[in-house]
Parts: sequence; structure tokens; C-alpha cells
Amino acid sequence: MLVNRKLILAHFWLAFVVFGLALCLGAWQMFVRSPLYTWISNPEWYYRSLTAHGTVMGYVFPTLVAMGFGYAITESALQQRLVGVRWAWAGFWLIVIGAIMAMVPVALGRASVLYTFYPPLIGNAFYYIGVVLVVVGSWIWVALMSINLRVWRRAHPGEPVPLAMFANVAGSYLWAWTAVGAALELLLQIIPVALGLKTTIDAGLARVFFSWTLHAIVYFWLIPTYIAYYTIVPRAIGGRLYSDTMARLSFILFLVVAMPIGIHHTFADPQVGAGFKFIHSTFTALVALPTLLTVFTICASVEIAARLRGGRGALGWIRALPWQNPIMLAVAFSFVMLGFGGAGGLINMSYQLDTTIHNTQWITGHFHLIFGGAIVIMYFAIAYDLWPHLTGRALPNLALARTQLWLWFIGMIVTTFPWHWVGILGMPRRMAYYDYSNPAIAPEALYVSLSAFGALILLISGLLFLFILARAHAQPATEAGEYRFSMPVHPVRSVPLALNSFGIWVALMIGLTVTNYGYPILMLAARQDTSVPAVYVGAQ
Repeated sequence: MLVNRKLILAHFWLAFVVFGLALCLGAWQMFVRSPLYTWISNPEWYYRSLTAHGTVMGYVFPTLVAMGFGYAITESALQQRLVGVRWAWAGFWLIVIGAIMAMVPVALGRASVLYTFYPPLIGNAFYYIGVVLVVVGSWIWVALMSINLRVWRRAHPGEPVPLAMFANVAGSYLWAWTAVGAALELLLQIIPVALGLKTTIDAGLARVFFSWTLHAIVYFWLIPTYIAYYTIVPRAIGGRLYSDTMARLSFILFLVVAMPIGIHHTFADPQVGAGFKFIHSTFTALVALPTLLTVFTICASVEIAARLRGGRGALGWIRALPWQNPIMLAVAFSFVMLGFGGAGGLINMSYQLDTTIHNTQWITGHFHLIFGGAIVIMYFAIAYDLWPHLTGRALPNLALARTQLWLWFIGMIVTTFPWHWVGILGMPRRMAYYDYSNPAIAPEALYVSLSAFGALILLISGLLFLFILARAHAQPATEAGEYRFSMPVHPVRSVPLALNSFGIWVALMIGLTVTNYGYPILMLAARQDTSVPAVYVGAQ
């Protein structure tokens, strides 16, 4: 039951168009920073591009995907019209206005602060206000998800919430609380300085506020991917979900343990004590639990599909999988990249091991492999699966879709693996220029060139993806049928209250965050000797 298709398509199309633009910027950055190109001589151009790329990829693109997918889930899983359509459009236009407002000062060289803000650097106030508008637009979506679930509950008292909607609402609540950290940093620390109300800023406190958001935002990006794992993949490949209960547990665990872990990003910062760094490192390790549950459950679900197709033997069933199906290909590639990226994350969460790769290209490789690799490739799968139902037209060529997925997988591996290696060798990140004639880094030139080649492959894949979606609109009209989600092996007739509601889990999420962040924030806020002069970007 997809009624508001224009609303959903608007979110997806804006998401993928800005993704394509940001992808072009990323490929350009890789090229001009490599030995393949003579240095552009002005690092400001590089940092403008990097700020635009990160802001779009971090705040705008995944937020629009989550919102569009969330609206589709609400109507399809709950089998009811979306409540609050006008508010949904208002949220969409707030994101449009906010994104434009943020990008204009970046393009003019007035906000080259990267998407993580990096105080005491201070950019133009309109950049930060634009980001705030994007967040406010997304909070409207959060409210609508909660309202629509409440409306459905009133009409279906005592019934289990459909898994897709349960996960969708869990992701919205996670994002609502995740964004609070960056909002506090912007409203209390950065925007007053950007507006000229103050001339100093507590950079240490600002970094702690942002760490609240910095890691948990990755799980907000990840939630649509995990929803696709559980509710799209088994159905798309002709199987059934192994366990509805384990799926619910996974999303609950993300809701609870994804928040109080961000201080592990400040291991090298002196303003946070070692005790809290240890606590956050420990909680970071707990995030592996929902991922391990997911890997087991989805692998079991995939095996069920293969055996229903006649697969036999301990491993022989793998050959029976529908490898010609783009969804099967996407989830396989996603799991491979998630495995490598997750292994790298174990290094980042360890205080001792992190010191060897801190602020090196290893970090760049890690988060691109997780977000650009494991997560984004499933965004492609979501679009491929939904598009016929949103447009009333079939995808033009599944072989082309498979080619696009292969290119994205190969490109991401070729881009990120050399990044990890040069990071181990000590190459720093956030650098606009490297002098490859220097004997100390000359051996790294080959690997950087490989990464630049990988970025070109990614660009080709991304543009091919946009071409496939655009071409689908020109296909003959067809009846795609009702959009539906995966069914579990054992039909869900009743669910324990704890697995069908969010009250206790949201309370735990908030309580753990306050416990893990409250003391460091209060102690830093109480000090009067930690502020430093602001450094204004673009000041003449």
C-alpha cells in the first residue's frame, strides 16, 4: 500500500542526486591529492570540496534515504495511509533549504571546517544554521514515525508491530537522541561564536558534545541497511526470515548500546579522563553483538532460501543461491565489506592499538568501507527493490544493475584497502597535499594512485546507478503488485511486550548516555580556563 509515492520518490531522488554530486567531489579530491596530478597550489579548494562532500554524505544523503524508506515502510508494513503528509513535505523542504544554506558559504570559502566542525575553527553562521535545519527536518520525520505507530496501535490493540516498522521506529528514536550532541555543540558553543556573540570557544567541550553524535550517527546510517537485511533480502531471494525475535533483539541492542560510546573518538584528547575512555571503549565492543546476531540470522535465512531452491550439502547450498538477483549480490558484497570494516573497527576501539593508526588514512579507509561500502550498497538494493513499486515501471536491465554493484564493490575495495595500508605506514589524513618526492613517503605513492583509480571506478558505478533509476522511468508501465516484506519461518502471532515496545529501551538509551557523558560534560562546563580564541575560516 504505497499511496504517497511522490513524497517517497522526492526523498530518494534528492538523496541520490546529492549523493552523485558528492561522489564527484570525492573522486576529484582523490585525484588532485595523488601523484597522478600536479598540485592545485591552493589547499582552500581541497577543503571546500572536502567539507561539501562530508556534509552531504554525512547529514543530507543518509537522512533522506532513511526518511524516504521510513515513509515507504510506514504505508507498506502498517497497511495504512501516512498520517501527517503535509508535515512530511515540510520536513523535506526544510532539508532542501538547510542543505542549500549550508553549501553556499562552503562554496564561497567561508565554512571550510569539514563536516565534523573542528572548533576552534569557525565558519560562516549560515553553514551551521543550515545543518540545524537539516536536523530539524529529520526530527519531523521522527515525530511522524512515532505518531503513525501510535495510530496503528490504536487500530490493532495487542498485535505485534510489523518487524519493518519496529526497526524503522527504533532507528528514528536512535537518530533523535544521537543528533542532540551535535545540536548542543552548535547551539551552545559554535553558533554564538559564529554570530559574533562570543570570541572564544571551549574546543574540548565542543569535541565531547560532538563525540555524542559522531559514532552513533553511523548506526543511524546503518539502520536502513539492517532493515533491508531482515525484511527485504529473504523475500527477494525466495526464502524466509530465520528469526523475527533475533531481528528485534538486534535493533533493540543498537538502540541501547550505540549511544554511550563516542568518547573513544577522543582517545588522544587530554580533556577526558582515562576512566571514561575505558568505559566507552568497553561499550563500543558491545556493538558487535547486534552485528553478530544479524550475520548469523541473515546467513541462516539465506541458507533457507538456497535449500528451498534445491541446495544440498554443508556448503553446496551456496551454489543454489540466486546470484543473478541484484539483491543477493548486494547483500553478499555488503557482508564482505562489513566484515573487513568491522575488523578495522576493533582496532579503533582499542586504546592501545588506536594509538598506532590515530588520525591516519587507516581511519579514512575504515569509515568509507563501512558507510560507502557495506551501507551504501544496500541503499542501492533498497532502491532497486522499491523502484518498480514507486514508479509502476520495471527496472530496465538487471544485468546492468549487477554490473553496477560489481563496480561499486571492486571500487570500494581498491579505494579503501590501500588507505588502510598507508595508514599503517603512518600517512596522516585531512591533508590537502603530499610531497611524494620525499623519500619518507615516496613508497606510498603507488598505493595512493591505486586508491585514486578505485575512486574513478566508484564514480562510474554511482553514475551508472543514477542512469538505471532514471531510465526506469521511461520503461513501459507495469503492475508491480503490492509491496511486501519478508515473512519469518514461524509466523508471529504474539510478541513479548519488551520486544514490541520501546519505553524501557529508550529509557536505557538515555540513562546510559547521561551516565557515560554527564560527568565529563559537567566538569568541562564548570571550568573557566578552557576556552581559546576562535579561528575564523575565510577571514581576510
